[in-house]
Amino acid sequence: MTKHIIEPGWNLENTYTTLPSVFLSRITSNPVRAPKLVILNESLAESLGLNSDALKAEDGVQVLAGNQTVEGGVPLAQAYAGHQFGNFTMLGDGRALLHGEQITPQGERFDIQLKGSGRTPYSRGGDGRATLGPMLREYIISEAMFALGIPTTRSLAVVTTGEQVRRETDLPGAIMTRVAASHLRVGTFEYALKWGADDDLQALADYTIQRHFPDIEKDEHRYLSLLKEVIKRQAALIAKWQLVGFIHGVMNTDNMAISGETIDYGPCAFMNVYNPKTVFSSIDRQGRYAYGNQPPIGGWNLARFAETLVPLLDENPEEAVKIAQDEMVRYEELYRSNWLQGMRAKIGIVKEEEEDEALIVDLLRMMEEHDADYTNTFRALTFDHYQEEVFFETPDFTKWKERWRARLDIQQESKDATLELMKNSNPAVVPRNHQVEEALEAAVKSGDYSVMEQLLAVLKKPYAHTSEQEEYTSLPAKSDRYYQTFCGT
Repeated sequence: MTKHIIEPGWNLENTYTTLPSVFLSRITSNPVRAPKLVILNESLAESLGLNSDALKAEDGVQVLAGNQTVEGGVPLAQAYAGHQFGNFTMLGDGRALLHGEQITPQGERFDIQLKGSGRTPYSRGGDGRATLGPMLREYIISEAMFALGIPTTRSLAVVTTGEQVRRETDLPGAIMTRVAASHLRVGTFEYALKWGADDDLQALADYTIQRHFPDIEKDEHRYLSLLKEVIKRQAALIAKWQLVGFIHGVMNTDNMAISGETIDYGPCAFMNVYNPKTVFSSIDRQGRYAYGNQPPIGGWNLARFAETLVPLLDENPEEAVKIAQDEMVRYEELYRSNWLQGMRAKIGIVKEEEEDEALIVDLLRMMEEHDADYTNTFRALTFDHYQEEVFFETPDFTKWKERWRARLDIQQESKDATLELMKNSNPAVVPRNHQVEEALEAAVKSGDYSVMEQLLAVLKKPYAHTSEQEEYTSLPAKSDRYYQTFCGT
């Protein structure tokens, strides 16, 4: 009897290898002992044109573990640099392997990268491995971000390696398959400027335009257009982070993707109590990447990107710098516009009025003064339920609510339309820190993935506002004000 072979559906190209060799190192795999699939994102696999059954089979798991190379794949590690907490350094994929670029049935192109796949020429003394907890954490948060409608890399699968990884203690090793529009970073351009030739920088810029911004390829000043497009995407992205209370945790320039996707979910977390100074990362002792600092840090990172393009913007260096500086002014304007538009939607306002910003700022001020939960406050406003937060009973809030109601009354939209706008702008659930930790502890310590699976199911439709989501809206028994996250390297 003939055995039926299920084709996995891999359809890889390797356009990154067309760049000058300075940008990459071809690598061989670092096999792991006993890979085991612990979670597979079947809906993502389907959208990529991949067969889930084939990925679950032995050969599929071997590919996800880096033990086998996909037909058509060219394993490589990318070189890049970055400003880490403001300090410039040489970096690169120290624990990641790029299989290639999957071409979907719709003709879209996505990087397929293994994170935690072992040492590369850029490992700088590290072991190149990852542990199970951080890989599952990225899976949970990145999928939650996708469901929230925020541009993000995604997670296709996590496999355990059957090996222990030494950190402070021995922990189970794991590899995550990350799917991204690309892994081009601000740090990639910084690397080109510092260690590449002029032709290398131009080759990288041309490749980036071709891959992400083909509409500007024939522009007379295409490198200026590139700067404009990257600024536009980052302004929109960071505004979306702020609107849901997401804290990236490590906004180094190597963690800013040119595509405009959120990338690298190391010490990230979602804010409970509203406070612009909120920071969870154990390594961010000065609060450089605190919630309220994310918009200006985005501008700082983009300024570093603009500096790399100066040689391409104009033959006259002084004129090139002026061009870059003029464009950077637009970032603050674009960010503020995106944020205000999003905040208006969160309180049901459709059209712009001059007093809107003051209304929003006053609400946030009260929330900060009374340690109000960010997500639940807007959920309460959406459904006109004011039991959960103490500050709802204050005279200050009563006056604010009267102003808000008066503002809504001058709109032509019906109450039903306003409710729908707020429901679609205010998630019922986000990955709260204590719930994520419960899921990770069950998985890592007990091999119980059911807690994580239930959490993922709830987070899949954050704007559904169902009764099943209700228990996931509760706050932790103790404040997470002193909660810490870790990079997980």
